[in-house]
Amino acid sequence: MKKPLASALLALLLTGAAAAPAVASAPADAATRAGASAAAPAARDTAAAAVAVNFAGTVALSNCSGSLVRMPSSLPGDPALVLSNGHCLETGFPAAGEVVKDRASNRSFTLLTASGARAGTVRASKIAYATMTDTDISVYQLTRTYAQIQSQYGISPLTLNDAHPVQGTAIKVVSGYWKRIYSCNVDGFVYRMKEGEWTWKDSVRYTSSCNTIGGTSGSPVVDTTTGKVVAVNNTGNEDGQSCTVNNPCEIDQNGNVTVRQGINYAQQTYTIVACVGPGNVFDLNRPGCVLPKP
Repeated sequence: MKKPLASALLALLLTGAAAAPAVASAPADAATRAGASAAAPAARDTAAAAVAVNFAGTVALSNCSGSLVRMPSSLPGDPALVLSNGHCLETGFPAAGEVVKDRASNRSFTLLTASGARAGTVRASKIAYATMTDTDISVYQLTRTYAQIQSQYGISPLTLNDAHPVQGTAIKVVSGYWKRIYSCNVDGFVYRMKEGEWTWKDSVRYTSSCNTIGGTSGSPVVDTTTGKVVAVNNTGNEDGQSCTVNNPCEIDQNGNVTVRQGINYAQQTYTIVACVGPGNVFDLNRPGCVLPKP
């Protein structure tokens, strides 16, 4: 996981600013499910003009990156949401099998403009959902609505795509913590990815040019054709070790293990959409919702 860059990480044996579940440098970001259709990268890259991807709507946490996001059905009057990694929680890494839902939080986030300048501060009312089981996500509900944020700061949320990403897709990983944007493609999908005690399903593997570092954990992964968020950045293999913290391994359907030193990963986010109902309320019993339950 890309370690977070804060004292909270020290307590969790996280140090530095490199990769591992993408917080600023240690176990803290990770995976999702496998499969999906493939598409020729060249054909996709030329099929449509790329949209401008910048820092507008991204946020900086104390130890990670994140983004102001909406579901495709979210309304302006709904309480706004911030997406990051489960390993970026202010309370520390959730244990394997642990799910956090509707837990009070007053965490603050620095909201950024298109250029990466500080637009202002927004604050959470609760952790709406977080886990490091099957995936590595945290979603905070804010004290303000999308309309209020738009009115005060002129910032609109990024939209989560509701479909599985496609191999070869051109993407950008946008880090609000470092104010840095990485460009690459979806190299493929990992059936199971294991890092320490955590296992993630159907993780996104990047091509090598997305050489993300600690502090990039929680960054939105944006499809450059649609401008929608398709994943959340979370980890990478730093030292070539197998299945250890900061050194995730890939496991295929037959149990074969592959280690790719220097390669980084993200967790798909389309699975979040099915679990969020009217008013941006997480309902894990909604049809199609496969996120782990408490």
